[in-house]
Amino acid sequence: MDSSTWDARYAEAPDLVWGVEPNRFVVESVEGLTPGSALDLAAGEGRNAVWLAERGWRVTAVDFSPVAVERGRELAARRGVPVEWRVGDVTAYRPVPGSYDLVLISYLHLPAEDLAGVLDSARRALRPGGTLVVVGHDLANLGGGVGGPQDPKVLLTPEGVVDGLAGLRIRRAETARRPVPTTDGGSVDALDTVVVATRPTD
Repeated sequence: MDSSTWDARYAEAPDLVWGVEPNRFVVESVEGLTPGSALDLAAGEGRNAVWLAERGWRVTAVDFSPVAVERGRELAARRGVPVEWRVGDVTAYRPVPGSYDLVLISYLHLPAEDLAGVLDSARRALRPGGTLVVVGHDLANLGGGVGGPQDPKVLLTPEGVVDGLAGLRIRRAETARRPVPTTDGGSVDALDTVVVATRPTD
């Protein structure tokens, strides 16, 4: 989908499409890290970016939907935290190499060639010792989970993500279960790819 499609989706929603709480795997992966500079690629309405800023990170958030970016600005203002917001297509966006202690890619679903380019830029953007966190709907979710894109060409696998992270040390690479509440008070599981990697210091 292009930016205008996402603009329409965000604009039609009375509230934040993805809510205000950060993704659980982002929280798991980032807690315990020393706050520094962070880059949130395809940040959407900013739930993860704002959460990071609340914990002392200096955050740059990039998304190609101007509507999403504006909603992110509003959320950050309500929470009273600074975030640098940029409207940009992450397939073309080139962060300065070696600039960030943390790079986050959360639920970005692209054809393999486009995703490989984003992963390469994210990898290069890390400072020595920096951490890259990638979370997204797993290919296995098609048959074994709920929600997410139904096109296998844009779904993730841990192995596919790791293949794009040459030179990084892989700390976590798995298909993880994420409970999704149901209307009857229960829950069902979605299946997500979760990869955490760091740039060596030596």
